Amino acid sequence: MYNILKKSFYKQKSLDVASSLLGKMLLFNQHKGIITETEAYIGQDDQAAHSFHGYTKRTAVMFGNPGFSYVYLIYGMYHCLNVVTEPEGFPAAILIRSIILLSKNTPHTKVNGPGKICKTLHITKEHNNIDMTANHSFCICNTNLNIDDYICTPRIGISKATDKFWRFVIPDVTSLQYIDTKLVPTLT
Repeated sequence: MYNILKKSFYKQKSLDVASSLLGKMLLFNQHKGIITETEAYIGQDDQAAHSFHGYTKRTAVMFGNPGFSYVYLIYGMYHCLNVVTEPEGFPAAILIRSIILLSKNTPHTKVNGPGKICKTLHITKEHNNIDMTANHSFCICNTNLNIDDYICTPRIGISKATDKFWRFVIPDVTSLQYIDTKLVPTLT
């Protein structure tokens, strides 16, 4: 059985959530992957965040309950998966940038880039605004991995607010590509 992250986990400060998501398992249908890179987008003062321009139909989920998925399309072709953080009413979300896709065989596959993650897992806009704390087929779970070694860098792929070190990365994921799947929850 697996331990799905609770709403209280996502209700914390976004930077704490972004770093704490490293080493957790993203579960979508029968796919599972260890999160190895995240980025935080926080509040209406963050010029790189969709919420910078206020509450809109597109950003409504960012202002909603923590633990919900925020999936959107960029460049008309790539979906991106975020999870909403902070208390309801404060717009913030964490972008999942990279995972190690687990398989029965090793080495496991690194999926680098938010668009590639969604393409590989078949996550689309129809998966937007789903409560990831209550959905056993689309959630993030605890693992037995302890990730203490990570770095913070400026966010990438943006042109504004590039001075914020709100990107969290496990610098060497080589060992995770050969991880024993017994260290992660089993699918039931």
